[in-house]
Amino acid sequence: MNRRSFVSTLATAGAVAATAPRLFGRSPSPSPTVGVVGSGWYGGVNLSSLVRYAGARVTALVDVNTRHLAKSLDLVAGLQTEVPRTFSHYDAMLADAVPDIVIVATPDHWHALPAIAAMQAGADVFLEKPIGVDVLEGEALVAAARKYGSVVQVNTQRRSWPIYAKVKEAFIESGRLGDIGTVETYCFIGMGRGGSSAVVPVPAHLDYDQWTGPAPLLPFKARKEDRGWRRYQAYGNGIVGDMAVHQVDVARWMLGLGWPTRISSTGGIRFPEDSDATTTDHQHCVFEYPNLTMTWEHRTWGAPPRPSHHWSDNWGVRLIGTAGTIDVTQLHYTFTPTGSGPVERFHVLSPDGDPANADLRKDYLPQDAAEENHARDFMAARASRGRPVADIEEGHISSASCQLANVALELGRPVSYDPVDRVVRGDPEATARLARPYRTGWERPDPANV
Repeated sequence: MNRRSFVSTLATAGAVAATAPRLFGRSPSPSPTVGVVGSGWYGGVNLSSLVRYAGARVTALVDVNTRHLAKSLDLVAGLQTEVPRTFSHYDAMLADAVPDIVIVATPDHWHALPAIAAMQAGADVFLEKPIGVDVLEGEALVAAARKYGSVVQVNTQRRSWPIYAKVKEAFIESGRLGDIGTVETYCFIGMGRGGSSAVVPVPAHLDYDQWTGPAPLLPFKARKEDRGWRRYQAYGNGIVGDMAVHQVDVARWMLGLGWPTRISSTGGIRFPEDSDATTTDHQHCVFEYPNLTMTWEHRTWGAPPRPSHHWSDNWGVRLIGTAGTIDVTQLHYTFTPTGSGPVERFHVLSPDGDPANADLRKDYLPQDAAEENHARDFMAARASRGRPVADIEEGHISSASCQLANVALELGRPVSYDPVDRVVRGDPEATARLARPYRTGWERPDPANV
């Protein structure tokens, strides 16, 4: 979709929004319709959650990859008898019939445009993280949600994992950690950055120009077709935008934190010879708040800092207080009190909570519970027209914090973002990097005029 058709899409969406019944003042359908934009891996996870846990009906699938559409049709056939319509572009879906809910599960560079168009058309949105590819896309998404009254649930679903809620209540709100001065978030997983991918002809089942959209039109590599696009900075924000956003977000939620006052970062690509990836293979970020400091660290090479029994052991949050330290991942936590006292360990896959008795073969169970909680929370927010646990504004703060860390890394200096004026204080060069250039023929959404 080029600039002309994008402008046409906005006009179409506006006309649909003007004639479609808004959700204000009425109860949503007990069986809401769902359209999925980006029907690959996590689009399938999201639609399955809404069908299984919220009684939704998938009525439309959108993708520029016909293989992804075929796989998603097979997935939906196992969940419902109704066969959804398929589209290559979301504007055609919105012009045909506006679903109650639009899932946006595309690569990061394609989050903002379909999500905003869906909101303008009158739909609520279930949006993958990070909410946009840069800070001002995020600002435009928040502005659109507020203007059109859309309920937007960001899929930072760690807010819905029972173990994080347990830690929040039992250790933070209870005061067992004392005064918390440091939060360390981390990821020591390879993340598929290794190896190189040769330039090859674009396969017939993929519309690569449309897949690229507003991003730079670069030579095609087969790894881009599925999850491998994450290794290229042109389409996302690397491991910081992919993995840090989850842990920074859940730490913010547990502690009730808003915008950091200053962000800095160091890192880069230490071993370029084994990969064609353009994202960092190691990075350290510092998010400063008035009364504490939060850090993020990832490293894709070498051994993790401690022995692990499951890949998720190497991706988590450590909260350090005056009375103790707790390290929590999606499957376990370890609490170490300051001074004397026993170390407490808990594992969600253990019948008695003892990590030694954990059945790691059932690692899908906590994920299923989180997906159910997140879907039900979204539906409850739709019913009340309130804000869900992972509201778009919360997703924006977490996404933008990670994107600003990359800006700080690129410039080699700290940045302080002003969300009111939407500038980096005292730094015009950093302010210019809040919005990535769109490819010629594409038009960025304007936060002041969505």
